[in-house]
Amino acid sequence: MDKRTFIKTLGLGIASLPVAKAAQSLETVRRPAILPPTIRRGDTVGIITPSSPLVDKKGYAIADRNFMVLGLRVKWGRHVGNRYGYLAGTDEERLADLHGMFADADVKAIVCLRGGSGAARLLDKLDYDLIARNPKIFMGYSDITAYHQAITTQTGLLTFHGAVANSLWTPMVINQFEQLFFEGNLPEYRDELENIRTITPGTAEGRLLGGNLTVLTGIAGSRYYPDFEDGILFVEDIGEEPYRIDRMFSQLALSGALQKIKGFIFGQCTDCEAEHPDRSLTLEQVLDDYIKPLGIPAYQGARIGHIDEQFIMPIGARVRMNASAGSIAVLGEIFAKE
Repeated sequence: MDKRTFIKTLGLGIASLPVAKAAQSLETVRRPAILPPTIRRGDTVGIITPSSPLVDKKGYAIADRNFMVLGLRVKWGRHVGNRYGYLAGTDEERLADLHGMFADADVKAIVCLRGGSGAARLLDKLDYDLIARNPKIFMGYSDITAYHQAITTQTGLLTFHGAVANSLWTPMVINQFEQLFFEGNLPEYRDELENIRTITPGTAEGRLLGGNLTVLTGIAGSRYYPDFEDGILFVEDIGEEPYRIDRMFSQLALSGALQKIKGFIFGQCTDCEAEHPDRSLTLEQVLDDYIKPLGIPAYQGARIGHIDEQFIMPIGARVRMNASAGSIAVLGEIFAKE
């Protein structure tokens, strides 16, 4: 057998190995949407720490106060307060709380106490059949992005990127929560024009996807990375210099995500200034380099991110965005009909 024939035969053999099947299994399958029901005053909300623990115990009282104002009861996860290094308990403890809240018929919504780190460790261990059988409101942001994407891709359940329970919920957040989760009103989020920067003008409709940029790019290549076809992508972050933002946008581009989306929204990037501005691109330059060539409607400055007053974004919902007006309108149903 000559060298060329040997290489050809070797290539055919490798192509038939199980690794090819394993790679194929990582492809994201678009699942039919599952809509959670709305809730009522007097209902019970489950609070869990599926990523990191609180760094300040005052957060427990803040969470209690937030839900008391809304007239909701609170049920704390059994392992809330546990610690395992930088995690809020072992993987098994965090899983038990998450699964327990979805399985508990008395719990009508689940809100994460905080983000942090460690969500990706659990994605292969989640009981997605349990979650799909017990659809309910699930809300959080930052590291919780990994759960949003995993739950949406594996079950089709629409989840909510929004304030965590220990955030200082302002009247705006309280009002949004009431309008959305009590009354089922479809929101139109609109930023003040002086607070946004239009990257490319225009309007677009598509399926809302996204969350924290670092966490989203961290699951690229897995089965939990969403199918960005027909997507409106929103991202936010905290404490990342422009060169690291650049690296993450490279990942989005190389994974094919940016080439598929129909619209783009950049929220807030808190503490994302360069340490040495004279030797750095600006955040605006990074965004322009990656987003402007796409020719899709895009803007920067939405109230999404590590800020007190942030929009509650329904992951998986169909939305219409206007890059010139800085607005996002939710289209169609996002809650199950009673």
